[in-house]
This record gives sequence, structure tokens and C-alpha cells, in this order.
Amino acid sequence: MSPADEVEEPGAERPGVEQSGDPAQVTTAGVVAPGYPWSAEATVPAPLRRRLGRRVLASVVAAALALGAGIALGAVTRQDSGASTSRTAATAGGTTSATSVGVLDSNAISAKVNPGIVDINTTLSGNSGEAAGTGMILTASGEVLTNNHVIDGAVTIKVTLVTTGKVYAADVVGYDTTEDVAVLQLRGASDLPTITTGNSSNVAVGDPIVAIGNAGGTGGLPTVTPGVVSAVGQTVTASDNGAKAETLTGMIQVDADIQPGDSGGALVNAKAQVVGMTTAASVSGGRFQQATSTVGFAIPIDNALSIARKIEAGQASSTIHIGAHGLLGVNIRDSANSSSSSGALVVGVQAGSPAAAIGISTGSTIVALNGSTISSASDLTTALAPFHPGDAVSVTWNDAAGQRHTAMATLIAGAPA
Repeated sequence: MSPADEVEEPGAERPGVEQSGDPAQVTTAGVVAPGYPWSAEATVPAPLRRRLGRRVLASVVAAALALGAGIALGAVTRQDSGASTSRTAATAGGTTSATSVGVLDSNAISAKVNPGIVDINTTLSGNSGEAAGTGMILTASGEVLTNNHVIDGAVTIKVTLVTTGKVYAADVVGYDTTEDVAVLQLRGASDLPTITTGNSSNVAVGDPIVAIGNAGGTGGLPTVTPGVVSAVGQTVTASDNGAKAETLTGMIQVDADIQPGDSGGALVNAKAQVVGMTTAASVSGGRFQQATSTVGFAIPIDNALSIARKIEAGQASSTIHIGAHGLLGVNIRDSANSSSSSGALVVGVQAGSPAAAIGISTGSTIVALNGSTISSASDLTTALAPFHPGDAVSVTWNDAAGQRHTAMATLIAGAPA
């Protein structure tokens, strides 16, 4: 899922952001959206799956948590008001059916794994709220692996070691929006305990597992949830309210009580080895934050580490972005086919943003970026993805009265979009 494909909930107003239009249709591009709200439609063959956000004839939701102005993340969503957004997804493929082959000693496993687990809490752009999720320490110097959707829309990121309570500020090393993987660097960290990883290619249907994460975004010692692998090699397709869909392949499906906030957490085998990163969930009926799911999905740790190594090496690609994201500062949705042309309709502008500086206002429709035609909200998200803070881009838009404008905007530092 592309972070920029976040959707504002109805009635969720962001302080300092001018808004109009139907909030339920709003997506954010290079802007202020929180993490992943996945409410997914899953057409899972035999098993189900859950990401802290999706479903099968049910819904799968992302496992991040959004707090504050009714903004949902792919996890737990704690809000002051408003509803949460949802992302639809479908799953297919893989080996399914499961029979438990044993019971794990969850307490013994968590005692070994917890020192390498962290809580991730972020503040969102435009004072729009807060979000929470989970991460895993990869190196003693403080590199942390998590889901990209956990840090979507983050202006500041604070990471807490769950066993000591020590808090670090964190910077984004890089992220892959297509694979939903991100790497953070804790400032001033050293001699930290790390997770021990296993070989995810050895994970088989019927294997007992435990999921460890910041369920509910409550912090403190993580929740330890036992379960069993019910399928492997699953393909999950997810999208937010019709926005551009993303497909995650090779996912591990588990029958376990996954909850919002578990995103970025550890899926652990009987040897206390991390074999997956919790990413999504299937929820039957209702809003995800009002229910838990017994079907979850995790990115195989081998896949996540492969992407993390590329990020650490600074190997940018069409999907991997190194460093902070370049922020334009607009909330957008697809333009209606009315008197205005197709494009990305601006329904909110962040105060003090590059967009505000060049005169873009609510009701404007962005139709081109650096000469590339913008026909939809997802087009703008894609066009902005390669840029970094300090990059100057040419933006063409039609104002609410239909008058066309073109101006150069210098992007500022922002969260993944």
C-alpha cells in the first residue's frame, strides 16, 4: 500500500489543514497521512488472513495504530473522534489447511525475543494525530525493521525499548512502499540487543508460532499471542477505498489473535527465531479497531531482510526510497468528472507547506507534476515518490474557478507517501 493512499475518516479534521469535500474519499499525497488503514476484502481460498487490516469476504486491516483526529493506520486506531478508514484486499494462492503440531512455551519465547522488540510511536504531519506500531532491532547500533505503513505520515518518530523503557528519536533510513518494509535508525544508540532470525523458507503449514507486538498501541511489554501457521505463499492484494492497489506475495498466514498495533512485530517459531513480520489481518464484520482477528498475515523475514539490506546499502530503486520523503503538503482525492478536468482534487492544504506557498488551495485540481500528466490521486502519489526534501518540482493546477497555474515548489521533509 502506498502511504500516500491513506484516507481521512469522515469528520476527522486536521488542525492547521484546510479541508473540504468528502473526507471518506480523501487520500494524501506527499503529505500528512498517517499510516496504513487497511480494511481489506479478502477472497482467501481456504484460510484467512489478517494484516492488522483486511479480510476474506471479511476485512483485513493493517497492524498499525492511529491516535487522534480520526485517522486510521494499518494497526490499532485510537482516535478522539471520527471513524476509521479501511483498505480492501484480496488473498489467493499458497498452501493451505492447518493442523497444530504442538504448543509453544510463550513465556520462554517472549523472554528471549522481547529485548529485541520496540514500540514505535509517531506524531503525524499537520498536528493531525499520533500513531503506534511495533519494530524489531536488527543491529546493536540501532537499526530497526518495521512496516512502512507504521511510519506513514510521520513527522517525528519515537522508539521505546520494551524491556527497559528507554526512548530514542528515530530517523527513516529508507522504505519500500510496495513491499511494506521500512528501516529506521535510532539516534545515539549502541550495544542494543537484537532479534534472532530463522529461515522463513522452512515455515510450514501446521507449525506452532507466537506473534509478539504492541497490540492496541498500549506500550509496555508486548502482547504474546500463540497460534499456528495455516497457509504459506499467500498473495494479498490491498487498496484503500478504491485507491491504487498493492500486492504482497509469499505471505505467511496464521491463525492467531492479531490486533491493531501489532504491525511490524515478530512472528516467532519454537526456537525463538523470528520468521516473519506481522503485517495484516482479516476481520469479519465491523471496524477493525473494534474487533480482533484470528487470521493474520506476515511478511517472511527472509524477504523483509532482503529489502532491508538494500535500504541499508542505499540502493534506491523504483520501489525503494532512501531517506526522508519530499513533502508537497496536500490532501487529495480523485477529481470528479464534472466541469473540472481529471486530476488530483485538493481537499486540504497543510499550513506552511510548499503547496500553500505557491498558492494551491482547497478546491484546486493538480493536473501535472514536472510535465507528467496527473489524472488521479494515485498518479500524484507515484509522481512524487522519487523526490527528496529540497527537490524543486513544477506543479500545474487548476484553481477552483478553473484558471490554470504553474509554479515551482521546493519540497520539504515529510513522511513516506
